[in-house]
Amino acid sequence: MGPLGRFVRVRLHRRIFAWFAGGIAATMMLTSFVFMVLGPEPEWRQQVNRGLAWVGTQFARQWDDPVARKNFAKETAETLEMNLELFDASGVSLGGLGDPCGRRAYEIPVVRNGTTLGLVRVCDPHGGPHAWRFGLGFAIAIGVLWLASGKVARRLARPLDDLTQVVKRIGTGDLSARAELSCHEPDELGVVADAVNDMATRIEKQLADQRELLAAVSHELRTPLARMRIVSEIARDTGATPKTYDDLDREVEDMDALVGQLLASSRLDFGVLTMRELSVRDVVTRAVERAGLQPTVAQIEGDGDRLTGDATLLQRAIANLLDNAKKHGTGVETLRVVIRPEKVSFDVLDRGPGLPEGGEAALFQKFQRKTDENGTSEGLGLGLALVKRIAQAHGGTVWARQRDGGGAVFGFDVAMKVADQSKNPT
Repeated sequence: MGPLGRFVRVRLHRRIFAWFAGGIAATMMLTSFVFMVLGPEPEWRQQVNRGLAWVGTQFARQWDDPVARKNFAKETAETLEMNLELFDASGVSLGGLGDPCGRRAYEIPVVRNGTTLGLVRVCDPHGGPHAWRFGLGFAIAIGVLWLASGKVARRLARPLDDLTQVVKRIGTGDLSARAELSCHEPDELGVVADAVNDMATRIEKQLADQRELLAAVSHELRTPLARMRIVSEIARDTGATPKTYDDLDREVEDMDALVGQLLASSRLDFGVLTMRELSVRDVVTRAVERAGLQPTVAQIEGDGDRLTGDATLLQRAIANLLDNAKKHGTGVETLRVVIRPEKVSFDVLDRGPGLPEGGEAALFQKFQRKTDENGTSEGLGLGLALVKRIAQAHGGTVWARQRDGGGAVFGFDVAMKVADQSKNPT
């Protein structure tokens, strides 16, 4: 590839321009060739040929009379406003009017009864102004097409150049970069720009959530670790008692619950779901046992017992609802499970203070921490958000509503049959 080739291939708009310019030039050359070789003779040329043939016929009638021939030659030169030269059959000049003609001249044979009597040469005394006019017009046309090609090429390539710069900025860490296309841009480029902007927004939000989660986890882990250190020091000074082991178990359980929440969230982030056929009653029984509740808390209604899902995540979702009721609803009153032909719903009923007015939807958002009666926040605010993501991964939804007579109902449902998930649910 030579220097010119490298120059053209550096930028997209140069390549587009080269193709446009080359296409225009090839089209003009092909059109000219077709008209010259295959096209009909122009009307003006036919008129000129007929006029010249008439002049030759008139000269043939008067060729033998030098006076009449000279007078007709003078009349013809004045009428056509052209120079004129006469030659006999052997090529000897018989005189003319005006300056001698050069190579650009019309030659009119003088023929009578098949015998060539002589030749008349006719030419423009001004040297053919049409030639330079044609050249000027051709140059102007080429210039206009050249500029138009460059404009079109730039117009087509500029949005792609802008998108390239935006993607480069995102790649270097500037997640605030966004593609800005006007309403006049092609739809395909608009779709690409929207996709790039949506990608940048998602990445920016995910990184922000990860930073916030890392900070929150670091803080939450420090608390049980600090308490464990205190309990360990007390046991070392005064000796271990059953209460010491109970305190350590409680702290370990809190840390285990936190790690469990993070692992479940990571599985959803990376789409690591193990879908298999499960027993609804077995999933509910295990979740109730892990929450330390009596089996009678669960009430299962409906026919059937099989569903497709990830057992660990479903148990985690139920456990989060039970834990939410224990912490914020003064305990679990009932875990109601309703089995339908297409969906299975799980409702946890409590007798707590109920829901904050107008804040039901925000309860399932990440990092929405709840506060106790003293205004102290508890947990990371991941429990209900994780329930929502697990439900969506299983083709279901979540809800929270006030309960008649006081308390609240938190629940979710899942589809009876769900295909294996390969992507993170949005």
